[in-house]
Amino acid sequence: MTTATDRTLLIVGAGLAGAKAAEGARAAGFDGRVVLVGDEHELPYERPPLSKAVLRGEEPPETARVHDDGFYRTNAIDLLTGRTVEALDLDARRARLDGDENVPFTAAILATGAEPRRLDIPGADLGGVHYLREVADAVRLRDAILGAGRVAVIGAGWIGSEVAASARQMGAEVVLIDPGPAPLHRALGDEMGEVFRRLHADNGVKLRLRSQVTAMRGKDSVDHVVLRDGGIEPADVVVVGIGVTPRVGLAAAAGVKVDDGVVVDEHLRSSARALYAAGDMASARHPVYGVHLRVEHWANALNQGLTAGVNAVGGGETYARLPYFFSDQYDLGMEYVGHHDPGDAIVVRGDVADREFVAFWHRDGIVTAAMNVNVWDVVEDLKAIVAARRAVDPARLADPAAALGELAS
Repeated sequence: MTTATDRTLLIVGAGLAGAKAAEGARAAGFDGRVVLVGDEHELPYERPPLSKAVLRGEEPPETARVHDDGFYRTNAIDLLTGRTVEALDLDARRARLDGDENVPFTAAILATGAEPRRLDIPGADLGGVHYLREVADAVRLRDAILGAGRVAVIGAGWIGSEVAASARQMGAEVVLIDPGPAPLHRALGDEMGEVFRRLHADNGVKLRLRSQVTAMRGKDSVDHVVLRDGGIEPADVVVVGIGVTPRVGLAAAAGVKVDDGVVVDEHLRSSARALYAAGDMASARHPVYGVHLRVEHWANALNQGLTAGVNAVGGGETYARLPYFFSDQYDLGMEYVGHHDPGDAIVVRGDVADREFVAFWHRDGIVTAAMNVNVWDVVEDLKAIVAARRAVDPARLADPAAALGELAS
């Protein structure tokens, strides 16, 4: 007979989602063994500061840690850093770690995150080419930017845009290169992308939009990048931010259903009964939108981790939180809540030119997502409006006289 103390929860991936899963299990009263395995030689940490305060040298890397040093010991969590889970046997409920160590488990959570997509072009392996995912990457990149003549950032998504902003704030000359018509175009569309295009231009970034890098040149280290149109941009530091790929190899090898991430239900349970997933690599069915969403942002890792930890040890929580993310670039701060499709209409209240406004995406008046830019203490109202799933007259959405707190009802 298996007792509570015989039970073991294995968590693979010691980032934010994994650390929060361990916290969630203990908060739910689980008194069995908790094993948290991470392949970095670091205590679990949060990634957003890596492109902001840590990169700029304003905060030491230690400030990004999820918990203080004593948390894992106090909560009897076996934290194995610098270790790798090489295989999962879901029938035997056993994991094989590097060094042929075996760890039996009664339930497991995958929180392996995602890894940066790599450029496959001539010169991509030259010195001076950086990717940003781990704390060590941020430290190396900070030192490189401080000594740089010119920084080229390839990719104007969230990571690329934030790195470009941080590099400018550090005093570097920056060129931002992207095939789209504006930074963050894929995430925010034409009108909101234009806000960020002007933001970067106003802060001295050279923008090479509708452009693609085809090669990097240099002897041992990069000194310029070549564009598809034949243009050349000098750069002795190149940062590649062209998206990430969910780390699903372990799950796929174990026979778990994978489709742009590990497919899980609204309880974060995978196709294998004893296996859950959370964070960047989880494609979770969202009960509000009725589709599977894989969200690569801080709040998702934090909150899904907690729910996965609770459910893996016997809870039955539904993960219904709306997607949420934030970004800080120069003097612009923004928060976004919800999930919109490219065809959704957009309406704005406030002054876009002054970069102080709230934007709503809607479908026949039903708000699918909202974003506040340099307008604060409104995100809870925006969450309520999106969650209500009720049609609102777009004229009221745009009217500053219509209180946000009343629009949900």
